[in-house]
Amino acid sequence: MQLPKFKGSKTSCSSSTGDNVLQSFHAELKQRISEYFESRELKSTGNWKLYSKAVILLCAYVLVYSHLVFFTPPTIFAILECLVLGGLTAAVGFNIMHDGIHGSFSSRAWVNKLAGLTLNMLGANNFMWKTKHNIIHHTYTNIDGVDDDIEARPLLRLCDSQTFYKIHKYQHWYFWAAYSLLYLWWIFFTDYKKYFTKRIGDVPLKPMKIQDHLSFWFFKATHFVFFIAIPISVLGFKAWLFGFLAFGLFTGFILSIVFQLAHTVEDTKFIHANQKSLPVEEEWAIHQLKTTANFATHNQFISWWLGGLNFQVEHHLFPRISHIHYPAISKIIRETCSQFQIPYIEYPRMRMALVSHVSHLRDLSRP
Repeated sequence: MQLPKFKGSKTSCSSSTGDNVLQSFHAELKQRISEYFESRELKSTGNWKLYSKAVILLCAYVLVYSHLVFFTPPTIFAILECLVLGGLTAAVGFNIMHDGIHGSFSSRAWVNKLAGLTLNMLGANNFMWKTKHNIIHHTYTNIDGVDDDIEARPLLRLCDSQTFYKIHKYQHWYFWAAYSLLYLWWIFFTDYKKYFTKRIGDVPLKPMKIQDHLSFWFFKATHFVFFIAIPISVLGFKAWLFGFLAFGLFTGFILSIVFQLAHTVEDTKFIHANQKSLPVEEEWAIHQLKTTANFATHNQFISWWLGGLNFQVEHHLFPRISHIHYPAISKIIRETCSQFQIPYIEYPRMRMALVSHVSHLRDLSRP
């Protein structure tokens, strides 16, 4: 398929003398962010704050799993612990895996590789994720027919160029149930579909090396042993099934809703499928700003738990900068956007972003 191409552009900016000058927004922004790190002699990768958080999350993950399987509490408390394990699974993905695969967890490549492997530990596959997320989603954000992250048909219609089905009339009511399926669908179906078809949507995967094949099957088997075989042998099938569904459905909902609040809200832009072979009429960085939104950036717990993914604008513009630095560089990005008169989409509270997302789904519930 022919992928879209972004046009380079010059944008008007107010200079210190009050005159309007034409320059590349992206080039100016990169220069300012680079100056921020250089002037403070900071690395753009993770620091002790990230590493201590990683240790806390991984230890909590192992302890909760061990307690659930080998020291199982009464049913109601076990279900609550399954939900906690789901929250920890999402947090490990948001904070450790995500930075690792983007190369921003550490300045050492081998540490980033280890951090990225936590995705395999969680049941998915980092090779597939790198293509789906780093290459496709981050380059072609919200471009229908290319960005696999806005492909949820037939259950959901996420942009107006997608085909309308009668079931979509009710999508703003049942979306939470559809989102809950993400994690289970991902680890038990879509990873295998990508592996055997060698494609993500219409985009071909790059050839897998022998070690990539071995890693895929080794970690899938390991996840099966620890999350299916061992729990069933210790607890029995029925107890495992209820616990695993509670864990998996809650994990899926968290993973889904965080993405949706960042890209499928009323103020974000979508490129239609029939435009995907044409040049995008703006430079890449401006496209990212028009297709991405922040939410609840002043909520310290949300920022900590989500690995800074509520600072989605900063992440999309600078994916190789660790989320630890997003609060600081967001001020620079906001100021630069203001000077270039480019929109910076942000919802002050998470519930405001959620209301906007539901409104977006309701708007698309009609043909």
